[in-house]
Amino acid sequence: MDSFTLVIVSALASTIMAATMYLLHRASRRTPCLLDWSAAGLCFLASNALALLAMHVQLPFLLAPGIANVFYIGGHYMILAGVRRHLGLRPRYDWLAVLALMVLLLHVTGFAHGPVASRLIMLTPFVAGINASVVWLLARQQERAMRDSYLPLLVVEAAFMTQMTLRAVFLALGQPVQLTFLGSQIWQTGGSLAVLAFLSLATMCCALIVIRHQELALRSASLTDSLTGWLNRRALLDMAEREFQRHRRSGDALHFLTFDIDHFKAINDQFGHAAGDAAIRHVTNVSAQALRGYDARFRIGGEEFAVLITGDGNFQTRQIGERLRLLIESTPLLIDGQRLTLTVSLGVAGCQPDDLQWDEALRRADQALYHAKRHGRNRLSVYGEDLLPPSLARLA
Repeated sequence: MDSFTLVIVSALASTIMAATMYLLHRASRRTPCLLDWSAAGLCFLASNALALLAMHVQLPFLLAPGIANVFYIGGHYMILAGVRRHLGLRPRYDWLAVLALMVLLLHVTGFAHGPVASRLIMLTPFVAGINASVVWLLARQQERAMRDSYLPLLVVEAAFMTQMTLRAVFLALGQPVQLTFLGSQIWQTGGSLAVLAFLSLATMCCALIVIRHQELALRSASLTDSLTGWLNRRALLDMAEREFQRHRRSGDALHFLTFDIDHFKAINDQFGHAAGDAAIRHVTNVSAQALRGYDARFRIGGEEFAVLITGDGNFQTRQIGERLRLLIESTPLLIDGQRLTLTVSLGVAGCQPDDLQWDEALRRADQALYHAKRHGRNRLSVYGEDLLPPSLARLA
């Protein structure tokens, strides 16, 4: 394949990358990394456009290959910037400015004005360093749900870095190879094909990352209560069933701690529904301070909540509940400048050996909760201690 055709095809691949990333951003404006990846496509396109122009017009050396190589380096860096932004890091465009200036200054030196192989060797550390940064960032991510979507881009970047480094090492240490600017020798053709494959695959890899991220965000939204950020009842069904099956296999304790806000209707009636929402958010925020990071928290009704506690017995679960109750009671809510003291009633129950379903334990925790409300509110009741099962209650 001649060099002109390769540059044309690479320009088309760059255009597809820029357009695909931009259109995806138009559909999902909460994903700014797509703009970086769209800019990467534009940089590669600009580099190819200058190469095409140089085939037909004599251009100043600083413009082609100088500026063309700056755009080429910029394309690789904007992929890195998009990865950084996707991972919640600063894209660091100032680093790109420094790289661009360094590449331009190098094109003023005599080394850059030497053989074409010299410029390839000169650019390799820049490109390989950027590729290595992408590989390092993606390889150290621990989020299991996203790890598989990071792997393709990691492999593409690592493969491109490897082939470019090997070419540069061979040119530096091997027999002299007479390359010409935009020539069709095997080294230029192979490099151009590698760039074409890189552009095509990187576009698909970046799109995969965004699609997977949005899929997980939608799944999380479907399982999360929008007001509090706690899990919802749908999530409870899945998680409780999984933990119940584990409880039956291992025999580890499994408890439910349920609670609701005392006199919540009076808060709504006196201050309005906005204050009621504020009270719910306040209670969940304070409760999170009393709970452990691995305790699963659910909003299962208007002002009703449940916590799934694994591995702890009645005594430890009671301690957690009491800590939660006391913290809420001692942390007032400010509404219209007024300090409003909120309290909660709590119920605790654990799974028993003869339980066939996890919701039997949840039902007992609810019974303990109602017992706490009937006996003064702002207290915790444990099923089997404060509230006896019906059979034991009849004997008593």
